Order: sequence, then C-alpha cells, then structure tokens
Amino acid sequence: MPLIRPFAGLRPVPEFAADVVAPPYDVLNTEEARQRAAGKPWSFLHISKPEIDLPIGTNPYADAVYAKGAENLERMVDEGVLRRDTQPCYYLYRLVMGEHVQTGLVAVASVAEYGRNRIRRHEFTRPDKEDDRVRQIDALNAQTGPVFLTYRHDAQVDAIVDTLVSQPPAYDLTAEDRVRHTLWVVADDEHIAGLTAAFEAMDTLYIADGHHRSAAAARVAEMRRSDAGGDSEASYEYFLAVIFPDDQMQILDYNRVVTDLNGMSSAAFLERVAEVCEVEPSERPVKPQRLHEFGLYVDKHWFRLRLPEHSIPSHDPVARLDVSLLHSKLIEPVLGISDPRRDPRIDFVGGIRGLAELERRVDNGEMAAAFALYPTSLDELMAVADAGEVMPPKSTWFEPKLADGLVSHVLD
Repeated sequence: MPLIRPFAGLRPVPEFAADVVAPPYDVLNTEEARQRAAGKPWSFLHISKPEIDLPIGTNPYADAVYAKGAENLERMVDEGVLRRDTQPCYYLYRLVMGEHVQTGLVAVASVAEYGRNRIRRHEFTRPDKEDDRVRQIDALNAQTGPVFLTYRHDAQVDAIVDTLVSQPPAYDLTAEDRVRHTLWVVADDEHIAGLTAAFEAMDTLYIADGHHRSAAAARVAEMRRSDAGGDSEASYEYFLAVIFPDDQMQILDYNRVVTDLNGMSSAAFLERVAEVCEVEPSERPVKPQRLHEFGLYVDKHWFRLRLPEHSIPSHDPVARLDVSLLHSKLIEPVLGISDPRRDPRIDFVGGIRGLAELERRVDNGEMAAAFALYPTSLDELMAVADAGEVMPPKSTWFEPKLADGLVSHVLD
C-alpha cells in the first residue's frame, strides 16, 4: 500500500468557497461557533460543529448532533454547494500569515503505515476525544478534518510544487483572521505519479497536529474492515492529511500560567526559583531567545530565567525539552503541580496571544504567575517521535491553522 495516494475530494464550488471555509472544529467552543456561523447557512461549522443548529444546551456528544452533521453535509451536497471531483487528485494548499508562507500537499495517508509507525506520533490521545472523532467520521461517512503532517523537506517535492503553484488556483481567499488560503488541484497523471513516488521514497512522516483524528481514522478502518471482510484499497484504509515540509513550518511558544504560588509569597517563590535558575530582573517583557531560557512574570515584574547547562539531560529527547525542564525543575518541585493534564492550578496560553495575554491574566488576579517559553522545534518533535516517546501536554502551537471545508475525503 502506498504511503499516500490521491483521492476524489469533496470541496466547495468556487463561488461558495469563501462562504464554506471555517476555522478548525477544535479552536472554537459551541457558542463561538454559533456566533461565527450566524447568517451563514453554508459555513462548514454547520458540519463540524452541528450542535449550533440544535437547541442551546444540547450535549455536543449527543446522537442527534452527529446525525445533524450528516444531514447538513447531505444538504450542502444536494444544494450544489459542495461537489466531489470526478477523478482522484492531489491538492496543493498554501497558507500565508503575515510574512510566513507554507505550501503543503493534500492527500490521503495510509492507515496501515500509521499502524507500522511509518507515520509517527508524539502525543497520547484521550479516549473521549477519540470516540468523538470516530462517531463523527462514521456518521458523515467522510473525514472532514485533515491531519497535519510534516516531513523532512525534499528537493524533488519542492521542484514539483514550484511548478504547480505557478498555475491558477482553484481558490484564493482570506479568512476573518487575515490568514490567506490558496488551493490548487493536481489532476494530471505525470505530477500525481511524481508526488506519489517522491513520498514513497521517504522513510517517515510525522504527525504535527491531529493525533485524535488519525487514531479515530484507524479505528473506523478496523470497524469497517471487520464488517466488509477487508479491502486494502478501500477508502477507509486512508485518512485525510495535509503534509508540509519541515523547513516551512512555524511553531510558536506554548506558555504556562499558574493560579497560586503554593502558599509562598512572591519573594519566597523567587528565592526558590533562584536555587534552580539564574534569575535576572528585566524592565521589559521577556520573550526567550534560546533554549533553556524562560520568562517569568509575577507581581507586575518580569524576570529572565536561565538553567545551567549541567542540569540539562544530554540524551533523553523528552527530558531535555524546555516544557519538560520547566515542569521538572520548577512547576512540580516548587509549585507542587505534578499532573499538568488534570491539575486545575495550571493553564496554557498559545504564543499567538502574545506576552500581553500573560500579563493580563496575572494582573487581573486570575493567575499568580506566568512562564514564557522558547518554542519547541520540529527537530525536537521528530527526535521524540523517532524514539517512540511522547511529549508533555501542550508542547507545540502551530500557526497558521488549517481551515475546515476546503477538501473532505468521502468514504465510499
């Protein structure tokens, strides 16, 4: 089975593309989605967040929600808003956010190769979130949320992509957050064969974001395989993915805020911190400029923290991550927060919100202190995945985000 293959995508007809495209299902809560979709009958949020079309207070995991999503998808197909391509294609997807540009390949990726760890993971999944995606895929009979994959950049792929993006796109639109989304359809046999062969020659793809979607696709494939007797070429044996080269990806910092100082005064807390790190007061907000450097905001003051090199594990790819070091050196031993997945005393703030958001949450009394981190790198992510390990929660924040609704994968 090939690592990736083309597919007949279900996508908006051009005149409806701007109406359809929506933020990813997991970046908006129900009320935000309801407001965003108000007066927009063709917004993909009616498919990805269908509880917005049911009475307020409806459980988003109720059977009626998944049924409503399937009904809305069928309606948009029947009304000619969404149309399926007549032949298997690849698609090129470019995201532009400010000065940052990244161009990836939309394809379907092999569930079997995911199972063999050729498509590698770096996060644990939660059973409840997996269950939700399984039910959504099964009800819609389609995969609508792409898995965000990356690979070590490849000159052959770059050359093909450069040729194709010189042609007119199928869509070119700018979303409400000012991110530009451009899509090209790749339908000719020569370029399809070239892209398939180039990816087949790769050892590994890596999941950047979408662990629950890929795990759910594998579970749906297992269910349908047992029901249908198994067919390695069946559409359910592949999952929807957008694949970007590592040298174009952008990871932002993923910062931490804590509700209290574990019973200490600010002065006592800083004394404990100084036992672990070099502490330097700063008159300006501290945005770390290198690994093993942190910003600390407490009592309306910023401090730059640096861990001594001798305290950094040299070979463990997980333990040497800055998110791991902050936890093992300060958050757990000093603040007494041992389980960041479940402890309500800690919260996480994506770097897209900036250091001002950290200051705001501390200054208004909601939080007692904030930590700014240096972004995790893709090399670090790949090293963890290659070692078969998992990263701590909230280690990476990718920007820009993929849109929902541009291309979906129908399960025949």
